[in-house]
Amino acid sequence: MATPKLKLGNDKWATKSKSLLAYNDEGNNFKSLPFRVERLSGGSYVGRNGLIQYAATEEPRIDFTNYSKGALLLEPQRTNGCLYSKTLSSWTILNGGSIQTITDNDEVAPDGTTTASTIEFTGNGSSLIRHFSNTSYTSAKHSCSFWAKKISGNGTVFFGLTDTETEFTPTNEWVKYEVNNITPTNFGTNLFLDLNFVCSTGDKIAVWGMQFEAGTYSTSTIPTAGSAATRIADLTENDSIPGDLINSTEGTIFIDFEYLYETTSSSSTDANRDIFVLGTSADISEGVSIDNYRSQFRVFVQGSGMTTQSIGNNSTGAAQPNTRYKLAVKYKTGDCKAYLNGSLLGSGTGTVNFVTDLNGIFFSYNSSSRHFKNQKKVYDLQYFDTALTDAELTTLTTL
Repeated sequence: MATPKLKLGNDKWATKSKSLLAYNDEGNNFKSLPFRVERLSGGSYVGRNGLIQYAATEEPRIDFTNYSKGALLLEPQRTNGCLYSKTLSSWTILNGGSIQTITDNDEVAPDGTTTASTIEFTGNGSSLIRHFSNTSYTSAKHSCSFWAKKISGNGTVFFGLTDTETEFTPTNEWVKYEVNNITPTNFGTNLFLDLNFVCSTGDKIAVWGMQFEAGTYSTSTIPTAGSAATRIADLTENDSIPGDLINSTEGTIFIDFEYLYETTSSSSTDANRDIFVLGTSADISEGVSIDNYRSQFRVFVQGSGMTTQSIGNNSTGAAQPNTRYKLAVKYKTGDCKAYLNGSLLGSGTGTVNFVTDLNGIFFSYNSSSRHFKNQKKVYDLQYFDTALTDAELTTLTTL
């Protein structure tokens, strides 16, 4: 197989403020071709050591959750509406039940700091602790998450918004528990986040990182300490790649990625559009675009100097959240093809004639006319300046 001219990821990450460096196999080094990173806030991620870490403003986040080689984490803007995500003593005890003591800063948390709260129990029964939101939420969908760990005993926790609690049984290790895609019955009013413990004498449980947010799925931990906190959306792109790297006549783009959001088949909702674009910032109609428009994979090779080639339209294989995909697209006059997870997705035999030379790779893009959504993990990206063979594309995209 040909050697990629440009690589990003696959356990070779180099990050610094506002940028993420690509890798070059030919020189066995990181290239001075930084992908621009924007996020006007900090953000959390799971580091290589397994602990939650915190990226500074505009610092890329390489997340190692359940994958030892890491992935570029790209998330939308979210706000943690739980005002006290670490200090459980700031919540309201509605039913003390079997609670003996609540102690803040009593256990090492998933980020390595001693900021987790513990709850000890004496007697048997249930105990309800509630967080009263001071904000009226207008989104119909919400998600909740928290971290819990068993210190002793075998108690259980019911967690969620008041009418959507789900039962969890903490283990001896920290685990993040989620209740996603909730439509609460008290929608439109203040929302109540509950921790309802069913425990016995001698049980002790640690909790940390309580969070609820408007959206259909839970995102990375957003710490709070007395007020709501917002993580701004990630933006990652490179719109100034030298012409000797991107071939505007033929080439292949490969992406190994995972969705973080639920798809939709609604004809009126375009929220799940562009995944990636190999193109140019000067003219967004030039290049190779890959999207999940209305719950189906689509691939286009298009330009103002040519007829758009729709080379992938997989209406029966809609992308699913938290599912890994490998997708490769080759473009060349008479031979345009897209392969998904080892199988041919579609093909086109038209002329490739870009008026504007391709010079950019976009994971997310701010444009009123294109919705480049930043709701994914990127494990690996490779660009080849030649059109790979069908056999090579099959091998490259096989899971």
